[in-house]
Amino acid sequence: MKIFAVIAACLALSSPIRAAQNQTPTKPDAATAPTARPATDPVKAADIQRLIDVAGMRKLMADTMDAMASNIKPTLRASLPPGDYRDKLIDLFFEKFRSKLNIQTFIDMAAAAYDKYLTDDDIKGLIQFYQTPLGQKTLTVLPKLTVELQTDGMRIGEDLGRQSMTEVLAEHPDLAKALQEAAQKSQAPLQ
Repeated sequence: MKIFAVIAACLALSSPIRAAQNQTPTKPDAATAPTARPATDPVKAADIQRLIDVAGMRKLMADTMDAMASNIKPTLRASLPPGDYRDKLIDLFFEKFRSKLNIQTFIDMAAAAYDKYLTDDDIKGLIQFYQTPLGQKTLTVLPKLTVELQTDGMRIGEDLGRQSMTEVLAEHPDLAKALQEAAQKSQAPLQ
Protein backbone atom coordinates (compact mmCIF):
# COMPACT_ATOMS: atom_id res chain seq x y z
CA MET A 1 0.00 0.00 0.00
CA LYS A 2 2.88 2.36 0.82
CA ILE A 3 4.27 1.79 -2.68
CA PHE A 4 1.06 2.93 -4.37
CA ALA A 5 0.85 5.98 -2.13
CA VAL A 6 4.43 6.93 -3.05
CA ILE A 7 3.69 6.48 -6.76
CA ALA A 8 0.44 8.43 -6.54
CA ALA A 9 2.06 11.26 -4.61
CA CYS A 10 4.99 11.47 -6.99
CA LEU A 11 2.76 11.46 -10.04
CA ALA A 12 0.50 14.09 -8.59
CA LEU A 13 3.40 16.34 -7.63
CA SER A 14 5.51 15.82 -10.70
CA SER A 15 3.13 16.45 -13.54
CA PRO A 16 3.22 20.04 -14.77
CA ILE A 17 -0.15 19.59 -16.37
CA ARG A 18 -1.90 18.57 -13.17
CA ALA A 19 -3.89 21.77 -13.13
CA ALA A 20 -5.15 21.03 -16.63
CA GLN A 21 -6.30 17.60 -15.49
CA ASN A 22 -8.64 19.22 -13.00
CA GLN A 23 -10.19 21.23 -15.80
CA THR A 24 -11.07 18.30 -18.06
CA PRO A 25 -14.59 18.70 -19.30
CA THR A 26 -16.81 15.71 -18.71
CA LYS A 27 -19.47 14.36 -21.00
CA PRO A 28 -22.66 16.21 -20.24
CA ASP A 29 -25.48 14.18 -18.75
CA ALA A 30 -28.93 15.22 -17.63
CA ALA A 31 -27.53 16.76 -14.44
CA THR A 32 -24.73 18.72 -16.11
CA ALA A 33 -26.23 19.56 -19.52
CA PRO A 34 -27.54 23.02 -18.54
CA THR A 35 -24.05 24.14 -17.43
CA ALA A 36 -22.09 22.48 -20.25
CA ARG A 37 -19.42 24.69 -21.79
CA PRO A 38 -20.18 26.08 -25.23
CA ALA A 39 -18.15 24.74 -28.11
CA THR A 40 -14.84 26.48 -28.68
CA ASP A 41 -14.80 29.02 -31.48
CA PRO A 42 -13.15 27.29 -34.47
CA VAL A 43 -10.63 30.13 -34.91
CA LYS A 44 -9.63 29.95 -31.24
CA ALA A 45 -9.45 26.13 -31.42
CA ALA A 46 -7.09 26.40 -34.39
CA ASP A 47 -4.98 28.97 -32.52
CA ILE A 48 -4.81 26.65 -29.50
CA GLN A 49 -3.59 23.82 -31.72
CA ARG A 50 -1.01 26.18 -33.24
CA LEU A 51 0.16 27.14 -29.73
CA ILE A 52 0.46 23.47 -28.80
CA ASP A 53 2.56 22.89 -31.92
CA VAL A 54 4.73 26.02 -31.52
CA ALA A 55 5.35 25.19 -27.87
CA GLY A 56 6.33 21.63 -28.79
CA MET A 57 3.90 20.41 -26.17
CA ARG A 58 3.93 16.74 -27.27
CA LYS A 59 7.71 16.50 -26.89
CA LEU A 60 7.59 18.60 -23.74
CA MET A 61 5.07 16.25 -22.15
CA ALA A 62 7.01 13.16 -23.19
CA ASP A 63 10.23 14.67 -21.79
CA THR A 64 8.45 15.66 -18.59
CA MET A 65 7.13 12.13 -18.14
CA ASP A 66 10.66 10.74 -18.65
CA ALA A 67 12.09 13.19 -16.10
CA MET A 68 9.31 12.36 -13.69
CA ALA A 69 10.07 8.64 -14.00
CA SER A 70 13.76 9.31 -13.34
CA ASN A 71 12.87 11.29 -10.22
CA ILE A 72 10.35 8.74 -8.96
CA LYS A 73 12.58 5.67 -9.40
CA PRO A 74 14.79 6.32 -6.33
CA THR A 75 11.75 6.96 -4.12
CA LEU A 76 10.00 3.86 -5.43
CA ARG A 77 13.17 1.80 -4.99
CA ALA A 78 13.54 3.00 -1.39
CA SER A 79 9.91 2.13 -0.63
CA LEU A 80 10.30 -1.50 -1.71
CA PRO A 81 11.93 -4.17 0.46
CA PRO A 82 15.49 -5.00 -0.67
CA GLY A 83 15.97 -7.86 -3.11
CA ASP A 84 17.16 -8.84 -6.55
CA TYR A 85 13.60 -8.47 -7.87
CA ARG A 86 13.37 -4.74 -7.14
CA ASP A 87 15.00 -3.18 -10.23
CA LYS A 88 13.16 -5.52 -12.58
CA LEU A 89 9.83 -4.76 -10.87
CA ILE A 90 10.43 -1.01 -11.17
CA ASP A 91 11.45 -1.28 -14.84
CA LEU A 92 8.38 -3.38 -15.64
CA PHE A 93 6.15 -0.96 -13.74
CA PHE A 94 7.38 2.00 -15.79
CA GLU A 95 7.14 0.00 -19.01
CA LYS A 96 3.49 -0.81 -18.19
CA PHE A 97 2.79 2.77 -17.11
CA ARG A 98 4.21 4.18 -20.35
CA SER A 99 2.16 1.71 -22.40
CA LYS A 100 -0.99 3.09 -20.78
CA LEU A 101 0.03 6.74 -21.05
CA ASN A 102 -1.70 8.59 -23.86
CA ILE A 103 -0.08 11.96 -24.54
CA GLN A 104 -3.10 13.01 -26.63
CA THR A 105 -5.25 12.86 -23.48
CA PHE A 106 -2.96 15.43 -21.88
CA ILE A 107 -2.93 17.55 -25.05
CA ASP A 108 -6.73 17.58 -25.02
CA MET A 109 -6.78 18.55 -21.34
CA ALA A 110 -4.30 21.35 -21.99
CA ALA A 111 -6.38 22.60 -24.93
CA ALA A 112 -9.51 22.66 -22.74
CA ALA A 113 -7.64 24.55 -20.01
CA TYR A 114 -6.23 27.07 -22.51
CA ASP A 115 -9.74 27.57 -23.87
CA LYS A 116 -11.16 28.06 -20.40
CA TYR A 117 -8.56 30.48 -19.02
CA LEU A 118 -7.15 32.33 -22.01
CA THR A 119 -8.70 34.50 -24.67
CA ASP A 120 -7.86 34.04 -28.32
CA ASP A 121 -5.72 37.20 -28.10
CA ASP A 122 -3.84 35.61 -25.15
CA ILE A 123 -3.24 32.48 -27.23
CA LYS A 124 -1.98 34.53 -30.18
CA GLY A 125 0.33 36.48 -27.83
CA LEU A 126 1.79 33.24 -26.47
CA ILE A 127 2.37 31.98 -30.00
CA GLN A 128 4.29 35.17 -30.80
CA PHE A 129 6.26 34.93 -27.54
CA TYR A 130 7.21 31.28 -28.04
CA GLN A 131 8.57 32.14 -31.48
CA THR A 132 11.09 34.57 -29.94
CA PRO A 133 14.53 33.53 -28.63
CA LEU A 134 13.37 34.13 -25.03
CA GLY A 135 10.21 32.14 -25.69
CA GLN A 136 12.26 29.25 -27.10
CA LYS A 137 14.58 29.40 -24.08
CA THR A 138 11.57 29.42 -21.77
CA LEU A 139 10.24 26.27 -23.44
CA THR A 140 13.61 24.58 -22.91
CA VAL A 141 14.37 25.77 -19.38
CA LEU A 142 10.96 25.88 -17.71
CA PRO A 143 10.32 22.10 -17.70
CA LYS A 144 13.77 21.45 -16.22
CA LEU A 145 13.26 24.21 -13.68
CA THR A 146 9.83 22.82 -12.75
CA VAL A 147 11.16 19.27 -12.25
CA GLU A 148 14.10 20.57 -10.20
CA LEU A 149 11.88 22.68 -7.96
CA GLN A 150 9.37 19.85 -7.52
CA THR A 151 12.12 17.37 -6.68
CA ASP A 152 13.70 19.74 -4.16
CA GLY A 153 10.27 20.57 -2.75
CA MET A 154 9.46 16.88 -2.30
CA ARG A 155 12.77 16.31 -0.54
CA ILE A 156 12.21 19.24 1.80
CA GLY A 157 8.63 18.11 2.45
CA GLU A 158 9.77 14.57 3.27
CA ASP A 159 12.46 15.88 5.63
CA LEU A 160 10.03 18.23 7.39
CA GLY A 161 7.48 15.44 7.60
CA ARG A 162 9.97 13.10 9.26
CA GLN A 163 11.09 15.82 11.67
CA SER A 164 7.51 16.72 12.55
CA MET A 165 6.48 13.11 13.18
CA THR A 166 9.58 12.50 15.32
CA GLU A 167 8.84 15.58 17.40
CA VAL A 168 5.13 14.75 17.81
CA LEU A 169 5.95 11.21 18.92
CA ALA A 170 8.61 12.52 21.34
CA GLU A 171 6.13 15.04 22.79
CA HIS A 172 3.35 12.44 23.06
CA PRO A 173 4.77 9.14 24.32
CA ASP A 174 1.26 7.68 24.61
CA LEU A 175 0.82 8.07 20.85
CA ALA A 176 4.30 6.66 20.20
CA LYS A 177 3.41 3.62 22.27
CA ALA A 178 0.06 3.19 20.47
CA LEU A 179 1.83 3.44 17.12
CA GLN A 180 4.40 0.86 18.15
CA GLU A 181 1.69 -1.53 19.38
CA ALA A 182 -0.31 -1.09 16.17
CA ALA A 183 2.79 -1.80 14.09
CA GLN A 184 3.50 -4.96 16.09
CA LYS A 185 -0.09 -6.14 15.67
CA SER A 186 0.00 -5.58 11.92
CA GLN A 187 3.20 -7.64 11.66
CA ALA A 188 1.79 -10.51 13.73
CA PRO A 189 0.98 -13.61 11.67
CA LEU A 190 -2.71 -14.08 10.88
CA GLN A 191 -4.41 -16.84 12.85
